Amino acid sequence: MADRSSSNASFDEKEKGSEVFAGVQEIVQEVPPSKNWFRRNADRFDAWLASRGLEGHGIEPTTEEQRSDTRIFQEFTVWFSGNINVQAFGAASVGPAFFGLGMRTTFLTCVVTDLIASLFPAYCAVFGPKLGTRSMVQSRFSWGYYGAIIPSVLNVLTMQGYLIINCIIGGQTLGVVLPHPSATLGIVITGLISLAVTFCGYQTLHWYEMLCWIPNAVAMIVMLAVNRKTLLSVPVEDPTPASAATILTFAAAIAVTVVAWSPVSPDYGIFHDHKASSMRIFIYAYLGFLLSSVSMHLVGGAFTAAAPYVPEWQAGLGNGNDIGGLIAAVLARAGGFGKFLVVCMALTTPSASTPTMYTVCTSLMTIWHGFEKVPRFLFAIISTAILIPVGIVGATRFYDTFTQILSFIGYWLGPFIAIVLTEHFVFRRRWAAYAVGDAWNVAAHPRLARGYAAVWTLLSSVPLIAVCMSQAWWTGPVAARGTGDIAMIVSFVYSALMYAGARTLELRWTASASR
Repeated sequence: MADRSSSNASFDEKEKGSEVFAGVQEIVQEVPPSKNWFRRNADRFDAWLASRGLEGHGIEPTTEEQRSDTRIFQEFTVWFSGNINVQAFGAASVGPAFFGLGMRTTFLTCVVTDLIASLFPAYCAVFGPKLGTRSMVQSRFSWGYYGAIIPSVLNVLTMQGYLIINCIIGGQTLGVVLPHPSATLGIVITGLISLAVTFCGYQTLHWYEMLCWIPNAVAMIVMLAVNRKTLLSVPVEDPTPASAATILTFAAAIAVTVVAWSPVSPDYGIFHDHKASSMRIFIYAYLGFLLSSVSMHLVGGAFTAAAPYVPEWQAGLGNGNDIGGLIAAVLARAGGFGKFLVVCMALTTPSASTPTMYTVCTSLMTIWHGFEKVPRFLFAIISTAILIPVGIVGATRFYDTFTQILSFIGYWLGPFIAIVLTEHFVFRRRWAAYAVGDAWNVAAHPRLARGYAAVWTLLSSVPLIAVCMSQAWWTGPVAARGTGDIAMIVSFVYSALMYAGARTLELRWTASASR
């Protein structure tokens, strides 16, 4: 990609008259004749996007000059907006609807889990401005050039799974207020909106996220205002005594919905000011994740726990799989304004979907060097073509779909995050130690890890995950003894320790081999 970057003409900010797209626009004026037809036209398309204020940037790291956007508050708005939506509402509803928990237990579990889980994606967000690299590109510094293919593939599958969940919930919500109620049409509409924002790129995505949280926040306030007396009259105790295993398994499901942003969050700071303090970036991102997640988890948990005591809410929820129906029933007491808010909540579902789809595209580009040449919008179209039909099929079994996807997500995230953070805090320790330069795309570069330690750590954690996991299709012997699903926690701790030892050996072997 270096030759592609060198062929890009510098962007004249004064001629464009705007600093909003500073460092983003790269206009290709001259294409070397050595490039093939596809590459030449891909460069020309990037130039066309840049000339219209849209992003044509691939996975090549941004320079310090490009990382000049001082609006660090966007690290708050993008994650606040991405989580204060119906997807987070639906995540918390799993506690009462699937695990049979009461309101009090659901509340306590969500608050404690969110306080801890938000730490991980918030710190990962710091990597964006500091290194200017996409998340999966940055992982090459711990996983190695070829080893990073593994988390890149897993991230694509994970984010695509989340896209399906988001579009199911958005489609159900929109479907209940359509002239001819249909979750299918709602899924198609939310999928296409996500595609449109992703196509426009980084700056449009940030602009969209700065605005689309507003109707969801208003809807949440109205929900509570018009239904406060009903909520206060509902028992808060568990319908049946909840075991510690059930609570821990629910906590794991909630944690994954937040922690899953960790391999995503660096992607949305690669043009932000690299001189900003790490603590400032972290605090903005942490508050964005925490405040939105806690708010929507509590609201979702409250109304789902109360549904069995309110006939119209229970009818909206149906057999427990229609989150959109529940939201519409809850807002029905607000009359026509409530119906308007339902539409707004449905149409802002892409606040979670667009960052997810964007990262699907950049992660695909990291899997194989040939994918770097493919324009991002083509991957976005492919992603949309997959999620719409799968979402339509999965909508009839929402909770089964939700728990199955989340179970897959959590079990690789523990080792992945442990490896990346251990590399940073134990072996790199400072941002200058990465010295990204051209190292990011050179397999044998001494600045990249060889990847043996990371791959071994992941593979060796699999048996440990298997004995600690608890799913409908498999319950490990440790989980069966009453611990609940603790696989992600145990694998995180194990991977941090194992990687520290294995990476030390890898560095010694590399040093001796280079003599």
